Amino acid sequence: MGTRMELLRTLAQKGSTKMVLLVMDGLGGLPSENGQTELEKAYTPNMDEIAAQSECGMLEMVDIGITPGSGPGHLGLFGYDPLEYRIGRGILEALGVGAEVKSGEICARGNFATFGPGDMVVDRRAGRISSEKNRMIVDRIRNEIREVEGTSVRFYPGEEHRFVVVMSGEGLSEAVADADPQKEGRPMKWALPLETHGEKTAGVVNALVRRVREVLSDEPAANGCLLRGFSGAPVIPGMADLYNLSPAAIATYPMYKGLARLVGMEILDAGRTMEDLFSTLEAHWDAHDFFFVHVKYTDSRGEDGDFKAKREVIEKVDRLMPRLTDLHPDVLVITGDHSTPSQMKGHSWHPVPFLLQSAWGRPDEVLAFGERMVARGIHGRIPACSLMGLMLAHGLRLAKFGA
Repeated sequence: MGTRMELLRTLAQKGSTKMVLLVMDGLGGLPSENGQTELEKAYTPNMDEIAAQSECGMLEMVDIGITPGSGPGHLGLFGYDPLEYRIGRGILEALGVGAEVKSGEICARGNFATFGPGDMVVDRRAGRISSEKNRMIVDRIRNEIREVEGTSVRFYPGEEHRFVVVMSGEGLSEAVADADPQKEGRPMKWALPLETHGEKTAGVVNALVRRVREVLSDEPAANGCLLRGFSGAPVIPGMADLYNLSPAAIATYPMYKGLARLVGMEILDAGRTMEDLFSTLEAHWDAHDFFFVHVKYTDSRGEDGDFKAKREVIEKVDRLMPRLTDLHPDVLVITGDHSTPSQMKGHSWHPVPFLLQSAWGRPDEVLAFGERMVARGIHGRIPACSLMGLMLAHGLRLAKFGA
């Protein structure tokens, strides 16, 4: 455990203040042809008003120039140095769908995908099939595939095109590169061992991908799969013990539920819509003192390359903001876990805007919630893993350090 986290643990104290961390996944963007990012272009009167009453700045999620995955990005927001706590996406996704993962088992995050001739990956997300179709396909491969090369496999459905596989057997390892070309229109990239002890697992993974393609060969869209994020169960200290909190997570996608469960949050049933997120927050307001609320679709629309749709997601969140502010949280943070510029159709290294509102803030000269405006804020650019300490301080949850 790092020095800063150990310090927070020694200073953290119980209290009655309420804190909300609202994360719009992939929030950060780049200027488009009109010279504005998705956030800057969006009509967000509620968030702009909050920003004018807040301390603002930009978050460096891992380090300058490093593009973060969603796991490292969220760990940083929760106060964990992502360079110290490295957690694979597979285990996060597995925990999010409720899989029990034992020591020595290896998890992978799967995408159902569309394959063309010659192992060409035509669509990495199989047209974003429905979650209902996903469950039907998972049932099918469960019945057909129980073991590959002496390794037991278990499948769990996720949302839309996503699923999880858990592999169980002797000699399995996390040291395997993704079986995924990462972009459409490229031939399949088969798993390779990253170290010698990953050779067996890489062989199992590639055999499993081929077997799934055989079983699903008659499917029009989801006729194969990609696997990545190979990982086992880590040991990580929980937020309740670290920060003297009763934390809860409100998220719709499995991976984010898994990450929250990994750090000891209670997972609240959030439904499927953005309205459901805020309804869940209202319903459980009295039961917890820290709420992580996760909005996925800012990231999804950015990855689709759809500037307008990402902007519209941000605007919808803004229209729902009065339901949150009417609860009068003592500390409110609005930010993202990384940038997903629609022009890049993926995560990027660009820092992420944030605002922090509390009764004890020093409002700066920021008048609107947008990348270039909040970059002028009082906090400038800070490491994401410093944000949790700020929230605790503004919630009057940290004792004085030293005499």
